[in-house]
Amino acid sequence: METPPNDILDALEQMRLWSGHAPNGERLTGGVSSDIWRIDLPSGPICVKRALPKLRVAADWQVPVGRNLFEARWMRAAARVIPHCTPRLLGQDEASGTLAMEYLPAERYPLWKVRLRDGIVEPAFAASVAVTLGRIHTATAADPGLGAEFPTDAIFYDIRLEPYLAHTGRRHPALAARLQTLIETTQRNKLALVHGDVSPKNILVGPDGPVLLDAECAWWGDPAFDLAFCLNHLMLKCLWVPAKRGALLDSFRAMTDAYLPLVTWEPPARLERRVAHLLPALFLARVDGKSPVEYITLDEQRDAVRRVAVRLLTDPPDRLADVAKAWAKELAV
Repeated sequence: METPPNDILDALEQMRLWSGHAPNGERLTGGVSSDIWRIDLPSGPICVKRALPKLRVAADWQVPVGRNLFEARWMRAAARVIPHCTPRLLGQDEASGTLAMEYLPAERYPLWKVRLRDGIVEPAFAASVAVTLGRIHTATAADPGLGAEFPTDAIFYDIRLEPYLAHTGRRHPALAARLQTLIETTQRNKLALVHGDVSPKNILVGPDGPVLLDAECAWWGDPAFDLAFCLNHLMLKCLWVPAKRGALLDSFRAMTDAYLPLVTWEPPARLERRVAHLLPALFLARVDGKSPVEYITLDEQRDAVRRVAVRLLTDPPDRLADVAKAWAKELAV
């Protein structure tokens, strides 16, 4: 246990959640974009998150701390659709980029990434994540006025499109034009409220279903990005937990099958096409973008990702089943 830093305590005081003797706390691990603390108040533990202006990655990746304002707005909007799909927001200090929310203990809310690492791969849970995303996308697409609350095009470019797609294009000049086209397509399809970081590291396995964390990339834009971002992680985890490759690919299919029937704002096949085209770009970005995944450590693994991604970017399929089939074929070599 340790005393939280003064800027965190000052933010809590601004939120009127604490005053007086400094409480104990514990710095939580796992994030590259924020300082995250569990702080023990007299009323019980809470989670406090303060956005960082420079992300903890090797590349120079700087993002405005004001993104925290839109994270809170995403949390409120998502909770109106599914009350338990995000932690309860307790307070916000806009000046310092700090949020306070309920603390969800790991013994009751295990992290999906940890479960996958430990070989607990449940396609039914992947389907439930897809249903959660689909319901949020459907409800918000039906309320286009909500888009005015998320003027975050520049933030989304800085924290997602530039480090994942533009930066990867600089590493792969032969693919730069294709990746720029994907950036422009994603920017053009402004259809629903997007979380922007739907990754197993940001999803808790809650007793009432998935709980989504860290909506710092919240954006009014293309819901195809959320689905592609999460499916990408299921593909990558095949290299991390090779004994569960079959179950991970089953989870990929379960997520696709659960999500697409919920698409009401456009023809499902049109959205699936955008997801299938974007997915290999995100796949390549997790080895050659600004934020490579930490568990792909061998050159032969990186080369396998590159081979499949380059092939699918050069000759893009329109169906997600074909993306999964190409990866399964590579894994079988």
